Amino acid sequence: MGTVAMAVSQLWANVGAVVLEIRGCGHNNQIEPEAASEPPSRKLKGSPRLNRWSRARALRSGRKLDRPTPQIQTVQSDASLPPITLSPDTDASDIDVVEGVEVRVSKSIYIVSDGTGWTAEHCVNAALGQFDYCLVDHGCPLSTHLFSGIDDAEKLVEILKQAAKEDALVVYTLADPSMAAYAKQACKLWGVRSTDVLGPIIEEISSHLGVSPSGLPRGASGRKLPLSDEYFRRIEAVEFTIKQDDGACPQNLAKADIILTGVSRTGKTPLSIYLAQKGYKVANVPIVMGVEMPKTLFKVDVNKVFGLTINPVVLQNIRKARARTLGFSPESRSNYSEMDYVRQELEFAGRLFAENPVWPVIDVTGKAIEETAAVILRLYHDRKQKFMMPRISKRY
Repeated sequence: MGTVAMAVSQLWANVGAVVLEIRGCGHNNQIEPEAASEPPSRKLKGSPRLNRWSRARALRSGRKLDRPTPQIQTVQSDASLPPITLSPDTDASDIDVVEGVEVRVSKSIYIVSDGTGWTAEHCVNAALGQFDYCLVDHGCPLSTHLFSGIDDAEKLVEILKQAAKEDALVVYTLADPSMAAYAKQACKLWGVRSTDVLGPIIEEISSHLGVSPSGLPRGASGRKLPLSDEYFRRIEAVEFTIKQDDGACPQNLAKADIILTGVSRTGKTPLSIYLAQKGYKVANVPIVMGVEMPKTLFKVDVNKVFGLTINPVVLQNIRKARARTLGFSPESRSNYSEMDYVRQELEFAGRLFAENPVWPVIDVTGKAIEETAAVILRLYHDRKQKFMMPRISKRY
């Protein structure tokens, strides 16, 4: 039996005591005499040992674990009523209830991983994107805490106990089957909402391939993964993309996998770097009125070129902010951020795109870099595999 499995079996022997600690009492009225005579505490306090361990990990990883205890906020339903502010340590018995004012307690999400936690963290962030009211208007207070490198059952039980006390949601990625099984059973026993991010898909892939998973997280010491060709291809792509930024070295455009073109401040550079990190050699060519486009742009494979456009009002605001950041005075900004010039430059770019109808034109207004990159890569791979859905519009 492995070390983790032995630790798990020993911890299960004390599960009953942990349940009593969390719930304040067990089933069948098994209550300590002292506990029965005293009212349950209204304050939610974290485990001192977990707090010390979390602070130490936060310092080592450069992340700060904010709000280890629930934050209490208020939502005022009547504009005529004065606002009420409660601190996390305020006892509810000391507060007079005011009719018409709703008090909301901040919810917590614990992200637990035996690796870096990157996968679980990004899954949580992607899911939170569906709750705009919470993120933008703070209508439902929320805090997330990342616990990475959890490869010990004792550390795991401390986190799950704290999650039970705070009524937190636990999202975990644990490669070790025994650790994942323990987390699932403990959360079920203690009434903790939880979800396993990788478990279901690992089981399906294992069944599909007919082989068992290794049970080790990526980057674990037991996994000796040599530097692959994919790794060196990504490094080469990033180096190439940096050298080709902002129209530099136009003679090398034929060597690029993807070529982006658009007016200034349409996000060509950050989009190029993002795609390069995925292993694609990207060049970007700016479109500027009065400046001739490089001739090599029209000699390369047309399937490599993608045009970027944006709403003129949004572009003007971006350029104004950029001018202020660079310290330009209103007099020295010239027409770079003037609406008339912005419209003329976008119209100039539109005529260029019309002369090259094979270039897909992607509107980046309101799109995150990841969204624009997803559109580009879908079109790029569809073209390489000669698989094209019927085109509904030139704009994406």
